[in-house]
Amino acid sequence: MEAQMTRELIVLPSDCDREAKLSVPDLFAWFMDAATLHAQSLGVGIDEMLSRGQFWLAVKTKVHILRRPRMLETVSLFTRPLAPEKIRTLREYRLEREGELLAEGKTEWAVIDTVTGRLCPMAGMFPAELELAKEPAYPAPFVRLDPDFSGAEPVGQYTVRSTDLDIGGHMNNVAYLRAVFGLLSGQALEQMPQRELEIIYRSPCFEGDVLTVRRRKTEGGWELAALLPDGKPAVLISLE
Repeated sequence: MEAQMTRELIVLPSDCDREAKLSVPDLFAWFMDAATLHAQSLGVGIDEMLSRGQFWLAVKTKVHILRRPRMLETVSLFTRPLAPEKIRTLREYRLEREGELLAEGKTEWAVIDTVTGRLCPMAGMFPAELELAKEPAYPAPFVRLDPDFSGAEPVGQYTVRSTDLDIGGHMNNVAYLRAVFGLLSGQALEQMPQRELEIIYRSPCFEGDVLTVRRRKTEGGWELAALLPDGKPAVLISLE
């Protein structure tokens, strides 16, 4: 049982975009997979949590990209949870190649009671013998996004598919990014910065839900939202 997990990975063709580089959604997927594997080794994986009537809930993820590795490059992925707060905990990620920092990020997680829908206290969530760092290695603050996108430019609509769902029956965390990026043309994506990305999860989505994606220009980049029919955001995304 280690407070930090390391994985050696090869950037495979299925992980790449048209530039033959690790795609942004796949980078987020790598981080999510690493979190899942490490949680399993710490005794707080999916099966263990469901047996308690609990489920991990991603609140928001922030990623800083210095260089996206190319197809068939071998990289090292590191992840660790930080000492939890009252009802939230942070998990950090770092992607390197031979000592070169490629990307770093963090996810804020909570635990939800599957019966009541309420957030569970974090006290005692991790094994007592596990020594968790209190200070983040990636201290960049999360952004604050205005959830009102009523006047923003429409990008398109996306209907949640069965293949987008996770074990909880909701739209998978990474599926949101794939959906939003898939609605943007290659030219539009090239014109949008993708160095500092953040996604904030606001409302769960289910199969058949129709999401309207809108975007607006900011001083440093772009903000996007996937909106439910009532105008409430399912997710908010910042690109800088």
